[in-house]
Amino acid sequence: METPSWLDKEFVERALRYSENDDTIRVNEILTKPATNKGDNYTSEMIRVSVNFHRNMNNKIIKENRSIIVKLGLTADGVHKDLIEQAGLFDTEINFMTTTLKDMNSILKDTKLGGNCLFTQRKDPSVLVIEDLAPLGFRMADRQTGLDLEHCILAMKGLAKFHASSVAVCEKTPHYKDMYNKGIFNNDNPPEMTKFFTSGMKSLAKAVATWPELGESYSKKLMNISEIAYEKASDCRKRNDNEFNVINHGDFWVNNMLFKYDNKGKVIDHIFVDFQLCVYGSPAIDINYFLNTSPSESVLINQKDKIIDIYLSELTTTMKKLGCKSHPPTLTDLKKSMRQTELYGFLSACTVLPLVLVDKNDAQNLEEIMGQDDSAFNNKAYDGEAYKLTMTRRLPQWNAMGLLDL
Repeated sequence: METPSWLDKEFVERALRYSENDDTIRVNEILTKPATNKGDNYTSEMIRVSVNFHRNMNNKIIKENRSIIVKLGLTADGVHKDLIEQAGLFDTEINFMTTTLKDMNSILKDTKLGGNCLFTQRKDPSVLVIEDLAPLGFRMADRQTGLDLEHCILAMKGLAKFHASSVAVCEKTPHYKDMYNKGIFNNDNPPEMTKFFTSGMKSLAKAVATWPELGESYSKKLMNISEIAYEKASDCRKRNDNEFNVINHGDFWVNNMLFKYDNKGKVIDHIFVDFQLCVYGSPAIDINYFLNTSPSESVLINQKDKIIDIYLSELTTTMKKLGCKSHPPTLTDLKKSMRQTELYGFLSACTVLPLVLVDKNDAQNLEEIMGQDDSAFNNKAYDGEAYKLTMTRRLPQWNAMGLLDL
């Protein structure tokens, strides 16, 4: 992607002056490059900006270098740029990073949930300037191999702290509950959002027809539910104020988290990125989405219960530490909620998981996948062998649960 003309020294200087509250800052030079690869990010563009600047401190000129991330809406004109704007994704992220996340980070003290937001602009264009987490040692894990147990444990402990701190801040600031009411699966989202999932289900149905392990009967069932699956997933995740609720990250998959490693390559820390789809509701939303998009298949088969136990233990401990008035769910409650939102995880595996497992050489952006109409939907991810192996195991389980007979 090309660096937009407005992303110049003057813009970066204005952002740094705002974030540092220091009008003596003068930017000398900036260097820009893409911050993500194709297939890493679908609803925005990310640019890493290396900044050389100086400022006046105690009558001395201090020279500094800084790396920041500039996140902007899709710059190419087209239907999918409009989709991002209509869904209000940037407004959600700006609201979350400038208010709720700051409150959650401040009460946790010993845990940093996400990078600091340095500067925002809501339109013409929508922009977020965010702390670059790479200099702190954080980087993406390999989405294609799936997260091993150590990565999953860190991710679920991080999720538990995210959820627990959201409970604490919602008790103090109740209106936060109503600020995050959309999420990925919501019948009020623009039709283009629904189209992505509907077309994805149809693509899966066509692919399954060629898999001898499953074949025509599974293909027909998937095609039959393709037009209603999104609506049903939206219904199953609706907020119930009589149950335990949290602010969910809402898009908690391997590419929306970063990990830190020690000198021996052992994973030691986890942090969240991308808060465009936060939604208030059952914690099972994040858990089901994560389990169906991010762990390696062997971890999911052999360690699923352990991962859930670790999450609940961390949630309970953190809520107690933060002095939450609400009671955490029991394991029985949590598993019941996970069953009620299983369709959420099922649809995630049918439409998001192929993007996770696709070979990097076959990665596509949103425009390439969706095209301009239904017939143009072209997601190469459904052709992958890794995805086929995964789904030939999972689909019979969901079929037994009745999810293919909606």
